Amino acid sequence: MAKVKKKEFVVFGLGKFGKSIAVTLANYGHNVLAIDKNEDIVQEVSQFVTHAVQADVTDVDTLQSLGIGNFDVAVVAISQDMQSSIMTTLLVKELGVGYVLTKAQNEIHKKVLQKIGADRVVFPEREMGNRIATSLTSDNIMDFIELSSEYSIVEIVALNEWIGKNLLEIDMRATYGINVMAIRRGEDINITPGANEKLREGDVLVVIGAQKDLQKISNQATKR
Repeated sequence: MAKVKKKEFVVFGLGKFGKSIAVTLANYGHNVLAIDKNEDIVQEVSQFVTHAVQADVTDVDTLQSLGIGNFDVAVVAISQDMQSSIMTTLLVKELGVGYVLTKAQNEIHKKVLQKIGADRVVFPEREMGNRIATSLTSDNIMDFIELSSEYSIVEIVALNEWIGKNLLEIDMRATYGINVMAIRRGEDINITPGANEKLREGDVLVVIGAQKDLQKISNQATKR
């Protein structure tokens, strides 16, 4: 059986937002290195993630010693110190991290972060940490709305094995434990897809289901 490829994440700053991101990513089975300058916070988070260390995130030698350049994704969740946020974002990009998501305080901060190469800039007051984490873990999940601790609605790109098959043949409910609410195809959206609706490459399905079942689909999409 093919194994699910784990992604390597590093999270800088373990405030409420950073901790939420780190713990959610770890819960999804990914390897997470959590870094903060506060030893007490590091100890608190260490039980939930793969590794947690106390470090100065603006020191390039420290980042190199931690092998930051080997990580797939960096989340810069530093909240109060704008200078540290900018410096850390710049350093991790220079060290070769492929995708960097950074938390911004305001629009000016956002523009600076984008200028120095941040791939995505977020305002955590507007986006929940677990929603962002879910979008990071899978290329096929586009958006995520948590209804409760157990159920969610997601937008998911049609898997390769679904292309050319209709909903009756795939039987989402029996096979995956999810229900299809709508299908988005380009600019058009079908909110009442019939059983004979055939899926095409690039179709986006709006589905509802249990977290565990949705995660199984996400994992299946990353199998090699």
